[in-house]
Amino acid sequence: MATLPIYNKTGAEVGSYEIDPAQLAPRISKQLMHDAVVMYQTNLRQGTVRTKNRSDVAGTTKKMYRQKGTGNARAGSRRSGIRRGGGHIHAIRPRDWSYRLPKKALRIATRMALASRIADNEVTLIDQLAFEQPKTGEMAKILKALKLDQQTVLVATPGLDANVFKSIRNIDGVSVLPVTELNALEVLRPRRLLMTPAAMDVLKARPGPAKPQTASEQAS
Repeated sequence: MATLPIYNKTGAEVGSYEIDPAQLAPRISKQLMHDAVVMYQTNLRQGTVRTKNRSDVAGTTKKMYRQKGTGNARAGSRRSGIRRGGGHIHAIRPRDWSYRLPKKALRIATRMALASRIADNEVTLIDQLAFEQPKTGEMAKILKALKLDQQTVLVATPGLDANVFKSIRNIDGVSVLPVTELNALEVLRPRRLLMTPAAMDVLKARPGPAKPQTASEQAS
């Protein structure tokens, strides 16, 4: 069981929040989290790179000199990939790099990432985070009061909040996402997570991985 202190906007401790990391993920698999992060990063590749082969480059296809009798190595056209200005021998073509892991595996990887962050004391809780209108300066003061202004931070909110989003989007190194849109890459990329108790409640309420049955339960 982990006990997380709850702070207010001035950085003063006003309470505590208890959560069991095992409730989110009974075990931590670094391999699964790695596989999920690699998948998300690979899916960000545009795959639009392209190079020219010998049929794409400009130049004559005339044989440079006769096959025999010159003392030189035999040669074809100037477009050959072994000559300067020629095409690439194994030209790169546009391709789709994206792939998907099973949804269940990705959900478990996200919960494992959150559980590992909680276990490593890398989650900061604030009692509430709401603005009547976008206030980037006020959000910057809150981060400074919580000593989060010198590192990358992910702010996880209980739901979509336009004022919170607009207050954070222009702060360098700080991102914001609803709890329902978190994934392993977004959780593991920043150095710290900033959440509210309400966001933690939403996270705990989401269905987690099924626990394996014991031998007695299987027998019954």
